[in-house]
Amino acid sequence: MLKHIPPCLSPELLKVIAEMGHGDEIVLADANFPAASLAQRLVRADNSNIPTLLDAILMYLPLDTFVECPVVLMNTGDPDVRPPIWQEYSKCILRRDGDRPVALLERYEFYERAAQAYAIVATGECELYANIILKKGVVIHNA
Repeated sequence: MLKHIPPCLSPELLKVIAEMGHGDEIVLADANFPAASLAQRLVRADNSNIPTLLDAILMYLPLDTFVECPVVLMNTGDPDVRPPIWQEYSKCILRRDGDRPVALLERYEFYERAAQAYAIVATGECELYANIILKKGVVIHNA
């Protein structure tokens, strides 16, 4: 047991985000996502929703500043449909890492990219199109 670690961050998930290097990606997948069939490393977080996990992860994981869009969402296929959960993500990213651009990927392109990710976290999130990819940045330690 450690102090100040959010309970949604399991030891396994903490290990995964600590192991990731600059440019590695992690997918936070909703309950409908084919996480087990796509993952190189699968982390189960079935009792967590994605906004809670995203907020906790971004306390420790910096987003990449060397790419245009360090955050990627799965496109709904309809430019007029923006799931409400995306607004929650935007607020969390702004609070934890500043104003960061977000890209949208077509569903099958998202699956292909997710299959290349360092890890996929399978959550209990029930909102549709809630999947999100985060690209890890550099941790800078000041002397």
